[in-house]
Amino acid sequence: MKQRIAQFSLLVKDYDEAIAFYTQKLGFVLLEDTQISEIKRWVRIIPPGNTEENCGILLAKAANTHQEQAVGNQSGGRVFLFLYTDDFERDYQNLLDHKIKIFRDRSDEEFGKVVVFEDLYGNLWDLIEPKQ
Repeated sequence: MKQRIAQFSLLVKDYDEAIAFYTQKLGFVLLEDTQISEIKRWVRIIPPGNTEENCGILLAKAANTHQEQAVGNQSGGRVFLFLYTDDFERDYQNLLDHKIKIFRDRSDEEFGKVVVFEDLYGNLWDLIEPKQ
């Protein structure tokens, strides 16, 4: 048996502000933005350097009160997403340049360099450059 995770949903308050944050501040690529209904869109993004075959993110606008309460806290306050990089210094500086909130400052760990940052809604991300 062969399986893989193709994409996952990330709850957002607003499609356009989420697209702007991920594409303009983090440099993600917008793969698709298709209107499904009057209020629903199919919005897919991937980190730079990924391909459509890699795991992507579906930006899903919260559709009810329960979902709205989960925006920015989909993992109960734990790091939710892990973004690997081939150049930690470049991407760390990008976070600073775009005034992205650093939750826990950079450190050197056994597995590599890491910094924890918040996205526009408060979800925590690890930016990691693994040791070779």
